[in-house]
Amino acid sequence: MSSPQLFVFLSHGLESGPGSTKIQAMKQVAETLPGVVAVAIDHTSSKDPATRLEQMRAAMAEAGAHPARTVLAGSSMGGWVCAQTSARHPVLGCFLLAPALAMADYPESSPGIQADHCQIIHGWDDDVVPVMPVLELARSQGLPALVLPDGHRLEHSVDRVASEFRRFLEGCHPGLNQS
Repeated sequence: MSSPQLFVFLSHGLESGPGSTKIQAMKQVAETLPGVVAVAIDHTSSKDPATRLEQMRAAMAEAGAHPARTVLAGSSMGGWVCAQTSARHPVLGCFLLAPALAMADYPESSPGIQADHCQIIHGWDDDVVPVMPVLELARSQGLPALVLPDGHRLEHSVDRVASEFRRFLEGCHPGLNQS
């Protein structure tokens, strides 16, 4: 087997798990593309943000993922983990769903996201992570954001999230859409 062209690490939310609907939908999308290795990290052992950051770092190290060939995708606290990871180790891509950013009770809640490609998707009716501070953070960092008529879980937008994720991955590495 040749070495992967792209690594995708998926990070779930605080009360969720690696088998959540959105994480599995994105993982399935990634796995349909040639040369992609997708890893859904299991953060259920801890709710501590620092521990989850370490779990992401360890998963990337274990896979031998070079940041320049790495896409991080996360939801809610998982989005925070991905954003924070990219702030410390610039990556190829960050795909963030209702990311727990710009929240007063999170440590380092407004990280400088460092990724060649970035996309934020949020719900207008999010009652967990307010949309406006996230949009302001996106504006201040020049990051694209898509806001959908949905809530925090984006449960009515899973198909849209999956199609946006496919487009995002193909944009990160144009050769991926060729078999």
